[in-house]
Amino acid sequence: MKIILLGYGKMGQQIEKFALKRGHEIQLIVDKDNRESITAASLSGADVAIDFSEPAAAINNISLCFEANLPIVVGTTGWYEHLEEIKAVCLDANQSLLYGSNFSIGVNVFFHVNRLLAKAMSPYKQYDVQVEEIHHIHKLDSPSGTAITIAEGILDGVEGKTQWINNLVGEDEERIPKADELLIESHRIEEVPGTHTVLYSSEVDQIEFKHTAHSRAGFALGAVIAAEWLQGRKGFYQVTEMFAF
Repeated sequence: MKIILLGYGKMGQQIEKFALKRGHEIQLIVDKDNRESITAASLSGADVAIDFSEPAAAINNISLCFEANLPIVVGTTGWYEHLEEIKAVCLDANQSLLYGSNFSIGVNVFFHVNRLLAKAMSPYKQYDVQVEEIHHIHKLDSPSGTAITIAEGILDGVEGKTQWINNLVGEDEERIPKADELLIESHRIEEVPGTHTVLYSSEVDQIEFKHTAHSRAGFALGAVIAAEWLQGRKGFYQVTEMFAF
């Protein structure tokens, strides 16, 4: 495949490494130095774009790829308030987009088990549940997209929880969740790649379900595999549709 990288931070550089290792070609790298000059015509000849830019740039990048008739894998989070709008445009124009808050195989297994655990815990009202996430200090969005996906899985399974709220520790004024609210507690600590924990706590014990990323490599490899999976497909997909759970 000929790949266009939209965003060339630490994730973009990791994606480049895995793409080359798997026999693909990087046709164009778009970063803060040249992104203002990029047009749909600049993307011609490529097979797929992979976006790990920033929330403010993601919508424009998606639009350019649709204009260029170029499939796009979007790993950037923080733009999901526009999700339904983008989905409608994608389907109406017969384009191809795959998005996800996390492309790691391990995290997607975690998502699946998290949903099963939420349904198993729902009858036991003595347990309250919350999500904790830790990321590096350079992460722009809070909570993480991965934490939101985890929270949505819990909300779908635990009766009585209807919405999530977020506390960014050290920056937000602490919010005490109401009975129907699921707390996502966010921490930003130096160069932590990502740790997500679900806690079910009662007066007598606590259940912890945790995923710790050792590096960004799992995310990057998963994004390249997603780009391979998207080849030949039309439509609007979530990363979970790649997995046979």
